[in-house]
This record gives sequence, C-alpha cells and structure tokens, in this order.
Amino acid sequence: MTEATFDACIQAILKGDKQGLRDIYDAYLDYIYRIVYGVVGSREDAEDITSEFFIKLWQQADRYKAGSGHKAYLATIARNMAIDHTRKYKKEVLESFTQESDDDVVIEPVSSDNTEAEVIEDIAIKEAIGKLNPKEQQIINMKILSEMTFQEISDILKCPMGTVTWRYREAIKKLRRYGYYEES
Repeated sequence: MTEATFDACIQAILKGDKQGLRDIYDAYLDYIYRIVYGVVGSREDAEDITSEFFIKLWQQADRYKAGSGHKAYLATIARNMAIDHTRKYKKEVLESFTQESDDDVVIEPVSSDNTEAEVIEDIAIKEAIGKLNPKEQQIINMKILSEMTFQEISDILKCPMGTVTWRYREAIKKLRRYGYYEES
C-alpha cells in the first residue's frame, strides 16, 4: 500500500467509513501480526493484540500525520501494544505467583500439536536468543520474525541504520556460536 492510499484510507476512517479500515486490515494484517508475535512469542496473545490493534487504529486515526511513513507508524503502535501486554502479563504472573503456595502451582501440559522435538528445539532457540542483549533480541525479532527491513527497524528504533545492521550481525554471530542459526 502506498503512502497516498494509506492516507486516503485514514481519511475514510475519519469520516466513519469502515472500508478504509478494511483496506488497511487486508494490506497489513500479516505485517502487524508478525511484529506483535515477535514481541510476545505467543500465537494466541499475538492474535488478540492484533485484533485490538485495528480497533485502536480506528479510534486513534486522527493522530496519524499524513506522509510521515505509515509502515513505521503502524509498526510502532503494534510494537508498543505488544510491549505493554508483555509488561502487564509479567506483572500479573508475578502477582499471582507470589499469592500462591508451591502446592498450588499447576504446570500445563504441552499441547499435542507439538512434537517433543519441536518443543525442545523451540526452547533451545528461545534460550539462545535469551543470551543476546535486549537490543540485539529486539532487532532479531524485528528482522527475522517480523520480516522488517533494516531501514524500517532504524526508523522505528530511531537509531542509525549502521547501528541496526551492526547489532544484527553481532547477534547472528552469537547465535551461530551457540549453534542456533544457519543461513537459508
């Protein structure tokens, strides 16, 4: 979707025309989902947050400044919503965990959709990414999981593209040392 098309969709939303939102939804559903999933790491949470994202876009369409780079604008909102969710969830888990005794803790079984090997591999990859510093983790999530360009990442994080590419290369080197990343 071009800047002009996006701007027209926002103008339609401001006039109460739901078609403008439908057009943005059709064009960016996968993009927003990938960004959110990259932050929260849970399919169910990513789906919920993505749905909430489009409601928020409808409600706050008047905040968009035409011609200001709509993809970065959308990505920033989605990323912030996912971060807010993660912070809230961690706080809720911590509060509920401190209120329960060890006897009350229930470990949920792994769903039958996943094979044991997939679960182990997923845990291993998360552990490897967890060894990266937070800025590297963020860039890896945005680049690989959200399939964003270095320029988009640079715009969203408001840091030079050279810094983004350097952090990305350093993170990939670390993941290779841990044995968890191969070029495809």
